[in-house]
Amino acid sequence: MAPSGPQPALPTLVVLLGALLLGPSNAQTSVFPPEVILPRGGSVKVNCSASCDQPILLGMETPLPKKEILPGGNNWKMYELSNVQEDSQPMCYSNCPDGQSSAKTFLTVYWTPERVELAPLPPWQPVGKNLTLRCQVEGGAPRANLTVVLLRGEKELSRQSAVGELAEVTTTVPVGRDDHGANFSCRTELDLRPYVLKLFENTSAPHQLQTFDLPATPPQLVSPQVLEVDTQGTVVCSLDGLFPVSEAQVYLALGDQKLNPTITYGNNSLSAKASVKVTAEEEGTQQLLCVVMLGTQTQETRQTVTIYSFPAPNVNLTKPEVSEGTEVIVECEAHPRAKVMLNGVPAQPPGPRAQFLLKATPEDNGRSFSCSATLEVAGQLVHKNQTRELRVLYGPRLDEKDCPGNWTWPENSQQTPMCQAWGNPLPQLKCLKDGTFPLPIGQSVTVTRDLEGTYLCQARSTRGEVTREVTVNVLSPRYELVIIPVVAAAVILGTAGVATYLYNRQRKIRKYRLQQAQNGTPMKPNTQATPP
Repeated sequence: MAPSGPQPALPTLVVLLGALLLGPSNAQTSVFPPEVILPRGGSVKVNCSASCDQPILLGMETPLPKKEILPGGNNWKMYELSNVQEDSQPMCYSNCPDGQSSAKTFLTVYWTPERVELAPLPPWQPVGKNLTLRCQVEGGAPRANLTVVLLRGEKELSRQSAVGELAEVTTTVPVGRDDHGANFSCRTELDLRPYVLKLFENTSAPHQLQTFDLPATPPQLVSPQVLEVDTQGTVVCSLDGLFPVSEAQVYLALGDQKLNPTITYGNNSLSAKASVKVTAEEEGTQQLLCVVMLGTQTQETRQTVTIYSFPAPNVNLTKPEVSEGTEVIVECEAHPRAKVMLNGVPAQPPGPRAQFLLKATPEDNGRSFSCSATLEVAGQLVHKNQTRELRVLYGPRLDEKDCPGNWTWPENSQQTPMCQAWGNPLPQLKCLKDGTFPLPIGQSVTVTRDLEGTYLCQARSTRGEVTREVTVNVLSPRYELVIIPVVAAAVILGTAGVATYLYNRQRKIRKYRLQQAQNGTPMKPNTQATPP
């Protein structure tokens, strides 16, 4: 490359050409210092001297800015070279009577790189894949003393020489989970210690690496396979083996409906749970999608969900409230594709409708009629039930079973009179003696002589009234003493009479047989009981 700056003067060229034409001579030119290393843009003082005392010509040839300093001597001159930007070889020359000569000083310029930059790392680096680090170095000299070091934190990964004006140094390293969050950088080292200077270092800005590990297995999706309109279901999406799990994101959607999951993070796992409610507009087959995103990769799972509408069956009664003896039609009707059972009896033929006829009795009051409908949706059976109650108006009624007509109680004993009136609506019951004295129904009372007598029990409701007489007998203690011996005597007499009868009967039978034997009449088998 042609040097820039001032060109040699004509006398100097003449001297140089003369030296070349005349050939070797005893004249000698010296330069000091012979070698210099200096920072870029610096200055240096160089002494040129000739071997003769009075050289005809003595000077320096260089493209660098120069100026002569000090008065100098008969055979030497001192020059100051300034703004040295690059390596240079200034030449001192002299012309002595015995010949011409020249000498060079070698100027080496040093400077640290203008740019040391680590290429950006990928936003996310998969675990198990190699990472290539690239460091670009611009400028810096002398290149022979310039080294580029790639680092992980303070750990040295690679050391290479900087080649070229714009040097790029690369190295490849394996990446593991422990590299997540690690800082990578590059550093230049300009080693001038051989020149009795120091080691100059320039370090790039660090870049932090983010690693991730997403398993190849798809996420597990748990959700109902069928979902009824206007009901709410729960969807759970989970995946294990994630790193770093806190950076993972989950997307859940049912058809066009995006869900809002609550994400729970484990050690290396996550679980996303969301509620989903469907409307009639979504009825049919919908795709449930779960996508787990980590780093630059995704894993997804899809599942089919069938949205259906299935209203509860209708249970219809001719009238919900009828009088006793009225005929009532009970009917059950459900979804056209459903099959129903009315009170546990399947429809015949199987279908969405069933009915039967009944004649209302008091026992039917409060009776529940249940309709169960079954619908097959996407291979699953779903059920709906509906119940209606029949009210039967009857009564009022007073029965011997629930309201006995005769009570006999010992005096001074504790008794509870019981009389139950039946009917719908429930009748009011009163039991009065002589129209004024009430019998305390359902209450514990001490039996006295005043309680004795005949009561008229009246059950009344909006459907009419019925009456029944109830008699209360009170036994005094003296009456009991008389009755007991009489009863005992009757039992004894009765027993004695039976024994006497049996004895006399057997006696007659023996006497009859003896007479038959004496008369020679053969005896016939006794096949009938002998009358008494």
